Amino acid sequence: MKRDDFRFFHRLRVRWSEVDMQKIVFNAHYLMYFDTAVADYWRALALPYEEAMHELEGDLYVKKATVEFHASARMDDQLDVAMRCGRIGKSSMVFDGAIFRGEQLLITCELVYVFADPATQTSRPVPQALRDILTGYEAGEPVLQVRTGSWSELGQDAAAIRTRVFVQEQRIPAEMEWDEADAAALHAVAYNRLGRPVATGRLLQPSPGVAKIGRMAVHEVLRGSGMGRQVLISLLEAAAQRGDKQAVLHAQRTAEDFYRRLGFRPQGEPFEEAGIPHVEMAAALPLPGR
Repeated sequence: MKRDDFRFFHRLRVRWSEVDMQKIVFNAHYLMYFDTAVADYWRALALPYEEAMHELEGDLYVKKATVEFHASARMDDQLDVAMRCGRIGKSSMVFDGAIFRGEQLLITCELVYVFADPATQTSRPVPQALRDILTGYEAGEPVLQVRTGSWSELGQDAAAIRTRVFVQEQRIPAEMEWDEADAAALHAVAYNRLGRPVATGRLLQPSPGVAKIGRMAVHEVLRGSGMGRQVLISLLEAAAQRGDKQAVLHAQRTAEDFYRRLGFRPQGEPFEEAGIPHVEMAAALPLPGR
């Protein structure tokens, strides 16, 4: 196997607790690495695993796992764990995995899963929706669709994500989350291939030429998978198209680096909003390269 055979990679660094006295990784840990990569593979599909399996009325169970050792990973190595869905049968699916140190192939594996009824654990056919998602991803098709529109068009789905993130997770009082600005804003909602909303944000124009981004929220299981970035870029492109020259937002301090990577820079002193540390950030429009 070669790196070019895969489009999904999970990166990790070997820790002290995972090696023996010779600082070589214990063989059993490689299966843990592959299991972690499979979990991130589902995130790359924009599928919160538990919710997706509930909707598909089934679950996946490991039937067989085989590992082939080519060379050893060592303490403090940075490894790339590659994963792909190599084959889908009637009720089973085979995942091929490989661990690379740079271009060097260290470990390969084959994981066989069976799709089954979670109550009886008896196999059942792989749903066509899941089959399409897996084959589409491996073929390079997008896993998300970002729609923009008014509150009347997208409000129900945007509200579902915002309630989950801001009200339930961050415990912001519901009366602080909803305001009259929603009716005037342009909203963006990202949907996965099952048609479920997984991320949202909104765009206002507080003054001519200025775009204000707000209410950015991503399903907690899917953060770090690029979905928030797609929503934000969609809103910034809409702002640039209407002629805005600057975008501003109030970033939670924990998300500051996310906005920096897209060209936003802090301005002014940090402050609290709804009891959460924030900083105002701004970026010129259009973004470079767009």
